[in-house]
Amino acid sequence: MLTRKYNKSKGPWRLITWTFSFLVIIPVITIFSSFLYPEKEIWQHLVATVLSELVINTVLLVGGVACFTLLIGVTLGWFTGVCDFYGKRFFSWALALPMALPAYVMAFIFLGVMDFSGPVQGFIKTIPGFESTVFEVRSTPFVIIVIGLTLYPYVYLLSRASFMNQGRGVIEAARTLGISPIKAFFKVALPISRPWIITGLMLVLMETLADFGAVSVFNYDTLTTAIYKSWFGFFSLDAAAQLSSFLVFFAFAFLFIDAIYKSRMRYYDSSKGGKVKTNIKLTGWKSFAVFSFCTVILLIAFVIPVSQLILWNIEVITDGEGVELFDHISKTLLLGGMAAVVICLVSILLAYAQRIDGSKVTKILTKISTIGYALPGTVLAIGIAIPVIWFDKLIQEISLQLFAINTGPIIQGSIAVMLIAYLIRFLAVGFGAVNSAMQNIKPSLDDAASTLGKTRIQILYKIHFPLLQKGILTALILALVDVMKEMPITLMIRPFGWDTLAVKIFELTSEGEWVRAAQPAFYLVLVGIIPVLILIKKMEK
Repeated sequence: MLTRKYNKSKGPWRLITWTFSFLVIIPVITIFSSFLYPEKEIWQHLVATVLSELVINTVLLVGGVACFTLLIGVTLGWFTGVCDFYGKRFFSWALALPMALPAYVMAFIFLGVMDFSGPVQGFIKTIPGFESTVFEVRSTPFVIIVIGLTLYPYVYLLSRASFMNQGRGVIEAARTLGISPIKAFFKVALPISRPWIITGLMLVLMETLADFGAVSVFNYDTLTTAIYKSWFGFFSLDAAAQLSSFLVFFAFAFLFIDAIYKSRMRYYDSSKGGKVKTNIKLTGWKSFAVFSFCTVILLIAFVIPVSQLILWNIEVITDGEGVELFDHISKTLLLGGMAAVVICLVSILLAYAQRIDGSKVTKILTKISTIGYALPGTVLAIGIAIPVIWFDKLIQEISLQLFAINTGPIIQGSIAVMLIAYLIRFLAVGFGAVNSAMQNIKPSLDDAASTLGKTRIQILYKIHFPLLQKGILTALILALVDVMKEMPITLMIRPFGWDTLAVKIFELTSEGEWVRAAQPAFYLVLVGIIPVLILIKKMEK
């Protein structure tokens, strides 16, 4: 009797998964339905002028960043995961710090240092014989390097975790068969780690595809910049939506590949049977070479950019040219805080709904609810703006006909719309942390509480919520920082006057004010270090 009644209460919780999955599907349907109203004149202009360049640039960027991050990430993952060398413990966590630098921050620091008027080219011109030497930094290779330096930690952390799971035993087994260490790496260790590496690579590809800030700083036209220009340049939401469909197609293709390889990931305990996991000991020139390689990557990807950021901040403060940022910081924190709370609440509801109803339908709907991270910010902004504008017009027409009152825009340009966009984009971040904590709670606690007559809500509030506090705190921090760093969504659909730190960086870098942009960027980098340290701690476990 109790069990039957207990099962009947699943209905409302299933409705939660349907609701939030539908919320994610709406922008996708909106994007593809835009082809019902093609903007022929704009498309003719794009095809005749820049469309081929946009596609080529996007493909080159994604492919180049993929190769760069694979080379750097896998190499570093192998060195810090399997080898023993001087400084390994430090580099194991320090090499993940570049994740704290948003790509658009790294981009303007790079240009400020390396551009024609920057100190690097200025120094080169002082060398005899190189007085007239000039090189173009606003080019494809440099864009790839800048974005790759902020994204390689995705591949690095996952490949390192996989190599650590294998231990030295796999290589030793291959060596007993007469295979050289290099061949053993390529033929044994690397194929075993392929699902992990591909998963990290798919995250890199989706982040590269979604990038708007870095390519804007470099004036490097891709599909993301074309979407922004179609809306704010041609004033055509339909054309922007039609361009967005290309990005949605590629993003979902990457998501599908990611899901396939995630299903192949396996965890093994190399300590079973009393065996102790050992590493490959590097000595002499080998240890020095690996130490030097790790040092160079860390210097280029984190130490030098952050040092330059600090120097520019000191220069701005000393010269009295600092920007008044109190309003930007307060609005950034307010938006981030509200979005983080909403994301955590929805994450708790989704995780609990999936716990109560473990059916395939519920699991599929939950996955759909959390695929928003695969949608680029520019695409999501378009996919939400179109139905919001339509709904506002509908309310205005009804109000005019019934009450002869022109209400004007009600939902459009509101904080509620921004919170919905943030929720769709970053729900996966909060859900991952909360659901991991939820899975550690024994089902027997639910059964015991139900026999005492407790309702689902009471069980969630009195039993699960206290046990989920660490997961909720992690979700809050990760969601807060991600929302604070988000640029395209905030830039494209923010209410009037709601300029955040990311928007201020965009405005200053658009004017070439690299030094002044360092001030708001410094705060973003400072808070960005927090989730990186949390991620490192989780990966170590």
